[in-house]
Amino acid sequence: MSMSQHLFKLIFFKLGFLSFFLTGCVVTAPLTPQTNVTQLFTLLQSLDENISQDEAMKLSRDIFEHTEKLTKEFNMTSPPLWHNFLVNAGIREKGLCYHWSDALYVYLSKKQYRSFDFHLMGADIGKYFLEHNVVVVVVKGGKIEDGIIIDPWRNSGKVYFSKVREDTKYLWKHRANRGCKRQ
Repeated sequence: MSMSQHLFKLIFFKLGFLSFFLTGCVVTAPLTPQTNVTQLFTLLQSLDENISQDEAMKLSRDIFEHTEKLTKEFNMTSPPLWHNFLVNAGIREKGLCYHWSDALYVYLSKKQYRSFDFHLMGADIGKYFLEHNVVVVVVKGGKIEDGIIIDPWRNSGKVYFSKVREDTKYLWKHRANRGCKRQ
């Protein structure tokens, strides 16, 4: 192998490695599988027997579609703690968990759903490296503890959702002081 061929392969390898490294952490907006939309729809319907199927499906789609938009807008990287580092270092503008929860809360609140209310919740509030924030969907007038957590930050732009009582990873508290009404 000639020196120029060897040099070409070395440069090609390094550029390929560098390209993989720089793009390997980038999360593109996930295309939401219909099964995820349907699973959230089913969970939303379980909040109350009087919730219309159309409204529950619309909310489920809105959550996933707006999350995809925010994933692009925040230029989300993975894992989420790495993205937090990039935001705190000034390399990314947004994408901390409270950016997600606030943006979703404002968006969903403006939609004026007949059957649903939205709240902000947090865990480990005030603990710099541990604090986490989410949106919670409840049936109109319902209790937060009976609601559904919506958390796109946890999985780098892929919506995590579960009943509040079933999400044992965190000890959630209502964030009425962040702008949502208290129950």
